[in-house]
Amino acid sequence: MTTTAQAYGSASPSSKLAPLQIARREPGPTDVQMEILFCGVCHSDVHTARGEWPGTNYACVPGHEIVGRVTAIGAKVTKLKVGDIGATGCLVDSCRTCPSCQRGLEQFCLTGATFTYNSPDQHLGGHTLGGYSSSIVVDEAFTLRVPQGMDLAATAPLLCAGITTYSPLRHWKVGPGQKVGIVGLGGLGHMGVKLDRAFGAHVVLFTTSPS
Repeated sequence: MTTTAQAYGSASPSSKLAPLQIARREPGPTDVQMEILFCGVCHSDVHTARGEWPGTNYACVPGHEIVGRVTAIGAKVTKLKVGDIGATGCLVDSCRTCPSCQRGLEQFCLTGATFTYNSPDQHLGGHTLGGYSSSIVVDEAFTLRVPQGMDLAATAPLLCAGITTYSPLRHWKVGPGQKVGIVGLGGLGHMGVKLDRAFGAHVVLFTTSPS
């Protein structure tokens, strides 16, 4: 069974994003269905939609910085309940059994992680379609619960730009007494500056722009 969602996607590398209807699966036992409230714009979305990276499948619906309201859950879901604010990022599935997945490193899945868009869709066939849409269905293992009181528009970019900078900073245990250099004050750069400052590090920004 499938439902219909409204989306924006590109039909070819030279096409502008345009409205279209897409199919979403009915939630399975471990699935979470969300009404998408906000989806960030990452330059990876632009690269993929324009065919600037190899292997784009069309119609392409980008978007992987997703925040939404939970509208339905499967019988085995424990992390979220209907009415919660949930979020999902770049990944929506993996094999769960390889050594990488067992270590919590699903992005390095040895059989191939399933990305939020432009990956083989293990449920409906074809390829996955992303967050430039009205709803999405994701396994709860690849969702997060957003705490109350968060600015949801500002939360969405944390699902890619935020974690991309947070992860290495935590890995290298950045904190007081350390210096961190950030190259460029873009989508990731400004996240890095904020996080490093919050962690107590001395932050230096390198930029070629006078502004």
